[in-house]
Amino acid sequence: MTFWRRWTQYRRAQRERIAEVRAEQRSGGPAAHAAPAAPVQLQERPVLEEAGPDLLGSTLPLGEPGPDEATSQGAGRLGRTTSNGRNRDFGRAGIPFNRQSPFYVGFVGALGVLVAYAVIQAIGRLDTTITLLIVSLFLALSLNPLVEGLTRQRMRRGWAVTIVFLGLLAVFTLIGMVVIPPVAAEATELADRAPGMLDDLLRNPWVQDLDHRYQVIQRIQEEINRRVADGNLWAGIFGGVLDAGRIIASGVFSILTVLVLTLYLLASLPSVKQAAYAVVPASRRPRFISLAEEIMRRVGSYAIGQVAVAATNAFCAWIMMSLLDVPYAAVLAVAVGVLGLIPMVGATLGAAVVALVAFFDEPQKALIVIIYFIVYQQLENYAVMPRIMQQTVAVPGALTVVAALVGGTLFGILGALLAIPVAAGALLIYEEVLVPRQQQH
Repeated sequence: MTFWRRWTQYRRAQRERIAEVRAEQRSGGPAAHAAPAAPVQLQERPVLEEAGPDLLGSTLPLGEPGPDEATSQGAGRLGRTTSNGRNRDFGRAGIPFNRQSPFYVGFVGALGVLVAYAVIQAIGRLDTTITLLIVSLFLALSLNPLVEGLTRQRMRRGWAVTIVFLGLLAVFTLIGMVVIPPVAAEATELADRAPGMLDDLLRNPWVQDLDHRYQVIQRIQEEINRRVADGNLWAGIFGGVLDAGRIIASGVFSILTVLVLTLYLLASLPSVKQAAYAVVPASRRPRFISLAEEIMRRVGSYAIGQVAVAATNAFCAWIMMSLLDVPYAAVLAVAVGVLGLIPMVGATLGAAVVALVAFFDEPQKALIVIIYFIVYQQLENYAVMPRIMQQTVAVPGALTVVAALVGGTLFGILGALLAIPVAAGALLIYEEVLVPRQQQH
């Protein structure tokens, strides 16, 4: 109703204004009632006859305004003096276009919808790039406290970034050296033992009895021969190999891109922050900088604390598995550490993986592993975690659960990793901005 009332009032005022303009035009304008002046006449100025008619000047309002134009404008009308000296009277300026018109509102609204749709489509196509940028920024903020710690020791930022980045590469290289050789060795051993394992399976009495009743082996051989003879099988195999190679190449490229972006962001983080702060109005800049710096400090501290907790869990798990002689202790310790980075469920997933491997080795070892992780989880929750996280983020338990669930549902593992620092930043804005503003009213 408010929009319709405003539109009705505007149309009424517009009709009244049009009536006033028409009345002034019929009566000669308000200047005619002010003084009995002679009517304005178009005056001819001397023009050289040999110049010929000026068609361009007679149609376009070119040249400097003359006295006739000033008189015409004094009467509220528009006029121009053309190049041939003739004054042209173009009449009074009309009423501006109504920006509250339904046509205007609808047209501009439709343009806004189209622009928003184009932006959403562009963001959808750039989802991989945006993800890589977010991961790189998160890593840069996570490593920035280490860089600032070195710069406080009177070290140049370039050297500090180099040392921290080389340390990060060394950690990834060490993890690869621990994980890749055992996995490759086990895969080779499995490929060598596959024929013997198949023969042992076929010689099993239970399998032979099942084959004698239902001819299972014969049917499997016939199905294999039929699929080998079909050309679609090889096309599917080659297609799967190409897809696997494409996925591996994309993963390697993404890792290299994240490392390069992290290096550049870490090296130029002060200038990037200053460029972002310059966009904020000067009156609000100090408070904005204070809040932004605190949020970034919380993000970096949280990441370092989470890595420290996961590393402690992995080291203790490696000692336990070494004492129990659980196979692949180093690889499982790396898996426990990586899964420990996931909030809430990471430690449980790591314990389940270790218990499963220990069960296939010896069921008694699996029971000991489960008891160990239950005891260690209690120690971590009440002794390790508070000491490491006391200077990082302070997020209530309920908010942590909700943030992790929402982040994991929307963005997967990456969302779960970023959920808690994002929740910490939102909680800071709530405490320092929203609540004080509401208390002022």
